[in-house]
Amino acid sequence: MNGLLLEEYRALREGAALLDRSAARARIAAVGADRLSYLHAMLTSDVTALGPGTGCYAAYLTPQGRMIADLRVLELGDLTLVDLDAAVAAAVLGRFEQFVFSEDVQFSDLTPSLAAPGLFGPGASAVVAAVLAESGLTADRLAGLAEHHSVRAAFGGSAVVVAANRDLGVPGFDLYVDRGAAPALVAAAVDAGARQVGDAAAEVVRVEAGRPRFGVDMDEHTIPLEAGIERRAISYTKGCYPGQEVIVRVRDRGHGKVAKKLVGLAVDGATTPAAGDLVLAGDKEVGRVTSAVFSPALARPIALGYVGRDHVAPGTVVTIVHAGEALSAEVADLPFVAPS
Repeated sequence: MNGLLLEEYRALREGAALLDRSAARARIAAVGADRLSYLHAMLTSDVTALGPGTGCYAAYLTPQGRMIADLRVLELGDLTLVDLDAAVAAAVLGRFEQFVFSEDVQFSDLTPSLAAPGLFGPGASAVVAAVLAESGLTADRLAGLAEHHSVRAAFGGSAVVVAANRDLGVPGFDLYVDRGAAPALVAAAVDAGARQVGDAAAEVVRVEAGRPRFGVDMDEHTIPLEAGIERRAISYTKGCYPGQEVIVRVRDRGHGKVAKKLVGLAVDGATTPAAGDLVLAGDKEVGRVTSAVFSPALARPIALGYVGRDHVAPGTVVTIVHAGEALSAEVADLPFVAPS
């Protein structure tokens, strides 16, 4: 790991890091009296249970139980904000609009007008409090926000929604703000002590946290139970949603077992594997790597990848084939590094 990347990593682990994923993520607004009940019927989580200032993580599935997207749903009182991967946003928005019949719900894409810089790390709450001082928010109040919960604030006359985000396994916040005010907000965060970091450093802490990323560790072929997100994303007590029959059948008839499962892989030696590398048990192919990084916390390469269900037990020894080199690895419990 080079020196710059290590400094950015330390900002995420020890300080306050500014990570702007406004271009990588999209923001869809839902308004209307039926917005929560409509989204509840479309998504895997209990959306109707949300009140102003609360939120949840959810998946949007095909009738076959495959993932169309994973999403953060933030109920703000006057509207519901859906945050998701930008690559699938247009398709999701189209599907949402397609199935509206008599419901009082309207959708709009706020991505062009709404930025979402993020602040992450143990010092993030103090930086956010300093930047939004005019709103009277304290670092303690911000640090106490549950994941996906939010508060409203102001910055220089512009409204800001601060939403707690733990996707990287460290304390974090997304700051939803008008794009015109975003550059000044970012500058204020840097002045308050935040260090700007790139996606490479963020990927290191994400993989250490064992959090799968849509488009990288999950895609349109993935069932949520394969990616291990069911505890965060699926309610088994809510009503019907697309793909529910498949999910319930796997849980009840298959006892939750799937053909493959996303696992952690602790790699021996100094060589970091790459996405797409084969995973072998003996000379038999049993899976592939989806994400891989060098972990400063563990002083070794680590990876996320799918392996067949006979090889998911922690301690199972496998081989990763990288550029013709055989790397010894062991299936590891997730997260690699406990959330801070």
